[in-house]
Amino acid sequence: MLTVQHLSVSNLRDLRPLIRDLSFTLDGPQRLAVIGEEGNGKSALLKAIACPSQLLSWAEVRGTVGYAGERLGYLEQESPAAWNDLPVYSVCLGDEAFSDTDRGELALLCKSLSMSMDLCWSETPFGLLSGGEKVRLRLLLLLCRKPTMLLLDEPGNDLDLDVLEALERFLVSCRLPVLYVSHDERLLTATATQVLHLESLYGRAEPKWTWVKEPYALYVRHRREQLDRREALWQADRRERRQQEEKLRRIENAVEHAQATISRQDPHGGRLLKKKMKAVKSLEHRYAREAENALERPYEEYPMQALFCDAEPIPQGKWVLQLHLDQLKAGSKVLASPVDLRVRGPEKLLLTGPNGCGKTTLLRLIAGLLRDDSTLRAAYMPQHYEEVLPEADTPEAFLHTLGTKEQLTRIRSSLVAMKFAREELAHPIASLSGGQKAKVLLLSLMLKQPHVLLLDEPTRNLSPLSAPVLREAILSFPGAVLCVTHDRVLMEEWPGRILRLTRDGLSALPSPAERTEEGLPHA
Repeated sequence: MLTVQHLSVSNLRDLRPLIRDLSFTLDGPQRLAVIGEEGNGKSALLKAIACPSQLLSWAEVRGTVGYAGERLGYLEQESPAAWNDLPVYSVCLGDEAFSDTDRGELALLCKSLSMSMDLCWSETPFGLLSGGEKVRLRLLLLLCRKPTMLLLDEPGNDLDLDVLEALERFLVSCRLPVLYVSHDERLLTATATQVLHLESLYGRAEPKWTWVKEPYALYVRHRREQLDRREALWQADRRERRQQEEKLRRIENAVEHAQATISRQDPHGGRLLKKKMKAVKSLEHRYAREAENALERPYEEYPMQALFCDAEPIPQGKWVLQLHLDQLKAGSKVLASPVDLRVRGPEKLLLTGPNGCGKTTLLRLIAGLLRDDSTLRAAYMPQHYEEVLPEADTPEAFLHTLGTKEQLTRIRSSLVAMKFAREELAHPIASLSGGQKAKVLLLSLMLKQPHVLLLDEPTRNLSPLSAPVLREAILSFPGAVLCVTHDRVLMEEWPGRILRLTRDGLSALPSPAERTEEGLPHA
């Protein structure tokens, strides 16, 4: 059993509370999903449980956490940077639990994660693996330690569709308690038996938490129904109070008019009107006291505002890309051959394929080619944000490229619209959550007013509240889009071509509309 009692986490940089007085328990084969907006403390919660010392440099943690006799298996959101230059086999053999696991058990674990055991003995540097390969390998090493409880921070990040489904099957069949953070709506719907929702209200100044013992889809529906019901009650209460106030004003106006016009020869009538005005004032005071205890309007977090509003369209006939490669390589390794890709006008192109097939390598190559094209402005969002984000800078410093007061004002208002607290604008980028880093990078793309967007897993770190906003912005973007994604919702909504990359090159997949017409299952 895991017991968390009265846990509070505050950011020492600005004393802003992330989590306040949180209490919950987890035991048995339950899967408790932690959800919430970017920067609301989800990863901090897992660290406060598994390794609170990692928070000491920037956060104050109070409360008690108990898991006596349990072996926690904690998967952090990012892999250790020290592994990147090591060959994969060195990373594996450097873990004592891996070396102690017999080959038969290792084969079963690899099968449960839909990965080849050959990956464990690869001489490829760990840093050159695809995002999905890294996640699977880290999960394998974690399971070799035979944990009795799992804490997983975004385990579905970067996984291809087949492996995502394998992860869902693994979580559903797992007999261990699992506490996990995820932004993947499909994964949450398929796996969560309980939900812990972390919110940050009133300009991100007031933390709130909700713990329910019901599946994710049921929680979302019940929460919406409850908020709508409370909104309706608030509206009814507001209408009733307005009607009371209007009636009172009409009576007060009538009495004031009567007092102004009554004859001095009618002292008895004057006394009656004075008495009536006193009663009106008394009623007014009573309504004011009642208003202090009136129903409060239900408050909920709102999604970030839409992006790419300043993007420029591309003429229909203009060539964006005409690419032919005899071989697509990563170092000396051939990933695909041949690769032919042509993009024209404001086309929307989605690239999919298994982990390690070369999607990121291809997109990075295209970004380099378009960077040299003086007729087009291309904006590139890599899968790993550290490729372009200087983590020692603040969001303001990174984005303030023109040095003008007008641009700084726009940057600040845009970041606040993206759900940043004003204090966070001066925090170093390294201290931000993965979702907040994604938003900083997306804003830098928007400021370039691009003709072409090159996006590598753009929704991977965005919450179920923000991801739909970004999906809509991508689909309505007036220029060309080349997008690598495993986001199943985005794939189903995609309006353009969907190409799958394999060793034999690129092949077209049916669009969602075509799959519906043919009665085929969606991706």
